[in-house]
Amino acid sequence: MTAQLSLPSIRDLVASRRTGHSLDGWFYTSQDIHDLDMSAIFTSHWLFVASVAEIPEPGDYVTVDLGLYSVILIRGDGGEVQALHNVCRHRGSKVLNDTSGSVGNIVCGYHKWTYATDGSLLHAESPAKDFDASCFGLKPVHLKNAGGLLFICLADEPPADFDEVAATVEPYLAVHDIAHTKVAAQIDIIEEGNWKLVMENNRECYHCDGHPQLICSLFPLYGYSEEDVTKRLRPVLHRYQAAEAQLRETCAAHAIPVAVHEELDTRVSGYRIARLPLDGAGESFSQDGRSICRKLLGTAPTARLGHLALHLQPNSWFHFLGDHAVTFSVLPLGPSKSLLRTTWLVHEDAVEGEDYDLAELTRVWQATNTQDVTFVARTQLGVTNPRYEGGPYSPTEYQVEAFVNWYIKRLEHHLQAS
Repeated sequence: MTAQLSLPSIRDLVASRRTGHSLDGWFYTSQDIHDLDMSAIFTSHWLFVASVAEIPEPGDYVTVDLGLYSVILIRGDGGEVQALHNVCRHRGSKVLNDTSGSVGNIVCGYHKWTYATDGSLLHAESPAKDFDASCFGLKPVHLKNAGGLLFICLADEPPADFDEVAATVEPYLAVHDIAHTKVAAQIDIIEEGNWKLVMENNRECYHCDGHPQLICSLFPLYGYSEEDVTKRLRPVLHRYQAAEAQLRETCAAHAIPVAVHEELDTRVSGYRIARLPLDGAGESFSQDGRSICRKLLGTAPTARLGHLALHLQPNSWFHFLGDHAVTFSVLPLGPSKSLLRTTWLVHEDAVEGEDYDLAELTRVWQATNTQDVTFVARTQLGVTNPRYEGGPYSPTEYQVEAFVNWYIKRLEHHLQAS
């Protein structure tokens, strides 16, 4: 049973948040807080939901269910992508019921109202004499394409600063050319934890010893300053510094941006982007850091490009490498349940079994996700315990603090506006 709170109690909880400490347990267990998150966060901000590679041809679509909402993302005959509310304008039936597919026109299975891929109504059987079909197209959803990544916003007036973020991010993505990739694999995991715990877990490497497959190639220094690095991690830091110097030299020679841009809690559309070195051969997420896919992405001049790490509030993170890319999105399913979707992208001409082995491509992040499922579930059990009390963050967890600070600011803004 989830805990219930009254709205005044929620206001008090938000106001009493202790800087530098994890949130009160109610934030992870209350149905009322979950409902607030849906209205203040998930229907008010830009959300990553898919890449263009998931709908490569005209008529291809995916559907995204988010609380009470369902959204269609579909590629039109001219190649443009539309986002539409998945609600028939006749009597409200859900129009497309599969998670993905391909159509000529969009046809409601109830009374066969038929829509074009841009949402306009093409046919309604036996309409009234004064029926105006132009007034009954599928309702549009705000959509942004940032370098091949598709974001939707369900608000009437979405945050205006997203274009500034996209303008910063797109030059970093350009070398990977996501528009000319294809989906090699996509795996959905139901996590037994609040969506914030999933995001917080991703925002720190304090626990990275729990990911033996990942730290073969990912330096377990995420969030660390040089002063934070322990004696045990000093050899790792020295390898990191050497790899970083080589990566910067390579990127400078090919005009590939590497500088860190970080505005995690200082703007509405919080983000962080940085190109970071990888351990070993420095090419990919593998046991020795070598490339997994022989066909490199976009205009990558070499496989040794480390990984471009992108994080966007509230629900996504990404890794773009020379040979492939991995996207992650989190959607809440309830106070203590979340959907994590992981998608692996390779060059559109890469051939499975010739250019890459699918098991090897997905091995590291499948293992890492499985380990994180356990960490998140254990934390959900802990924050549900009546004896739980928020503890202080380590300095290496500053990005967790930034995420929580952003979240509390957004709740405050929503509560003030309402």
